[in-house]
Amino acid sequence: MKRARVFILALTALLLCEGKTLAQKEEQFDLELFIEELFNLQDEDINYEDLYETLLTLYQNPLNLNTANTYELQSLYILSSVQIQNLQNYILEKGKLITLYELQVIEGFDFATIERLKPFVTVDSKDALVDDRPLLQRILEERNNYLISRYERILNQKKGNSPKESPDDSRYAGSADKFYLRYRVSKPNDFSIGFTTEKDAGEQLHWNPKSKTYFSDFWSAHFMLENQGKWQKLIVGDYQLQFGQGLIFGAGFGVGKGSETVNTANRVTLGIKPYTSVLEGGFLRGAAASYTLNKKLTATTFISYLKQDANVQTGGNNEDFESYFSSIQLTGMHRTPTELANKKQVGETVLGMNLNYRPNDRTEAGFIASTNHFSTPILRSDKHYNKFEFKGQSNLNMGVYGKYQWKHFLLFGESAISKSGAIGAVGGFTTSLTPRVEFAMVLRSYQKNFHTFRGTSFAEGSRNINEKGVYWGIKYTLNRKFYLTAYYDTYHFPWLRFRVDAPSNGHDYLLRLNYNPGSRIKLYGQFRREFKDTNVSSETLNNNIIASGRKDQYLINLEYASGIRFSFKSRVQFSEYRLITEKTMGYAFIQDAVYKNGDWVFSARMALFDTEGSQNRQYAYERDVLYAFSIPAYSGRGIRNYLLVHYKAFRKMDLWARIARTTYYDRNEIGTGLETINGNKRTEVKFQVRYKLN
Repeated sequence: MKRARVFILALTALLLCEGKTLAQKEEQFDLELFIEELFNLQDEDINYEDLYETLLTLYQNPLNLNTANTYELQSLYILSSVQIQNLQNYILEKGKLITLYELQVIEGFDFATIERLKPFVTVDSKDALVDDRPLLQRILEERNNYLISRYERILNQKKGNSPKESPDDSRYAGSADKFYLRYRVSKPNDFSIGFTTEKDAGEQLHWNPKSKTYFSDFWSAHFMLENQGKWQKLIVGDYQLQFGQGLIFGAGFGVGKGSETVNTANRVTLGIKPYTSVLEGGFLRGAAASYTLNKKLTATTFISYLKQDANVQTGGNNEDFESYFSSIQLTGMHRTPTELANKKQVGETVLGMNLNYRPNDRTEAGFIASTNHFSTPILRSDKHYNKFEFKGQSNLNMGVYGKYQWKHFLLFGESAISKSGAIGAVGGFTTSLTPRVEFAMVLRSYQKNFHTFRGTSFAEGSRNINEKGVYWGIKYTLNRKFYLTAYYDTYHFPWLRFRVDAPSNGHDYLLRLNYNPGSRIKLYGQFRREFKDTNVSSETLNNNIIASGRKDQYLINLEYASGIRFSFKSRVQFSEYRLITEKTMGYAFIQDAVYKNGDWVFSARMALFDTEGSQNRQYAYERDVLYAFSIPAYSGRGIRNYLLVHYKAFRKMDLWARIARTTYYDRNEIGTGLETINGNKRTEVKFQVRYKLN
């Protein structure tokens, strides 16, 4: 019987692969395109680095479907709660999966889902074996052990790098070169060690402890061990935290509204996570540990002290504090005397703990408590919209979260209170109404004086404050080739916001039809409409009036693989913004081509764009060197091209070279201030080397 099962599954796999092996298909897998398709949030410049690295690590160390628990499967953001439940029931009844293509006989696993899932999972039983080698040996022999060096530069001279015209002129302290160095060796559920350092363009590259510069301007490092007896995780260095729905601590990429409208509604408790990005703020620096009290209960404690950039002010009309700062500066730039003077001026201490209770794979409950203390008080400007913002030196957050799987419903939620007494809450559910229809609903309410500094839970705004809303998401699988995703989100801001001088409202919705006739062709069309209140200056009144602006976005994307070597992508984007009687538009025509020949991969793009105003800027993902994720804004009128070359020199070494040029036809000057470039062209070059130590 088992032989017959293996034969049938092998034959099915052969037909699905169209004569190619699974290994060959995985070699062609494009992680960047996967992220772009699944999390299509391209209307603002978002940092994808953490999500990218998480998926890349998982791609290199696939999750074993036969042993993975519910939370590990949910963290992929690919499978619905019902699909996970059906998979686990199938393994319980039929035994362990023999091949990945066995997934097609499990209810709810369509062709598109299996194709998205394949790169990140395995059924290889040897992955579950306990590795009892000494830690040092495991580290030295781990295959995911690499060093990356990257160089970048904008070839056009910026004003900040030009000679001074007078002694009082401000200029950048360092060269226009940008350097990046990264080392990482890691194995999921075992250990992670690494450091990252970066010198931004305009910064000095030197050793000067007085200015807190040690060769490069920014350094980050971590050492983490996992599953050491009852110690689930131990980390020293830079790290992030992810608990519940991310209301108090939300590590990495805050997945929100996008083309994946159901599975991303729920966040997953990841606990302690190493920080490896080069964003110079928002993370934690110190130590954290998770300890298993019993099979159901885990306790996590953490401590952090991080010096951050801020402009500390004294005196003035302020009567509350002798000295204060208005906000943490997250640019990480230290090029001018002012930026250098603001470097690491404020120390932030964070202390806290978490209790996580998981009696089974269907239930989770947790409690979080944390305190933040700044060495200098925060005091916002006296604008009306800042009336309920945090001020002072210390904040306290306490919260509870939970999750429960009931039949086809996954219910989740989190609620927290801050020192101000205000409450933030988010909750919802996902379900499969039928085998072809998946549905999600999320409600959130963040009071206008609710304060949390590292929360990234579901929201329209960039922070979890001053917002109420309801989100509905749906996914409908018509057949093996067609599926539809859609969402509708409505929200209200109870207090004033920046550039909105009254309580305001908004709503938006998205429709996307996907057509996947086979592995060579992918086509989708997308429409998004957004209404949001904003200030409008009035000629008859002394102050602003509030009006609702409407933004429509259209997108058609076609990908075609012509055999193994060539693939093409054509994309058309168009947007229209209306505010009272004003109407502006923007569009972009984008053509990509990829050619693979042995150890060489060539990627190129030509993009034409013409946009009016900031509301119609066009965002489109670009292929880049490994660990760099590029989604630039196409603004104004012009053309952008790039060429990326990837060469696998030998088994341990990969080389990348990239050149990109933007030519504008509506200006003779690019940028402002010290970033100004004379002329209408901006050319960027980038070179990267990755060397695998094993």
